[in-house]
Amino acid sequence: MARLRITWVKSAIGYADDQRRTLRALGFKRLNQSVIHDDLPSIRGMIIKVRHLVKVEEASL
Repeated sequence: MARLRITWVKSAIGYADDQRRTLRALGFKRLNQSVIHDDLPSIRGMIIKVRHLVKVEEASL
């Protein structure tokens, strides 16, 4: 299964609370942090919701 490296690159200050909760659900705790997730439809949906705040790239195994 493919893996995704998601990096939080822009602050969530001034954005809706549901977008902040989505960042927390993805596992982020601080700006410029990277997390790795499996490429699942549920993860893709969360990424789409906060696409303006994160950078996504395919993780090398």
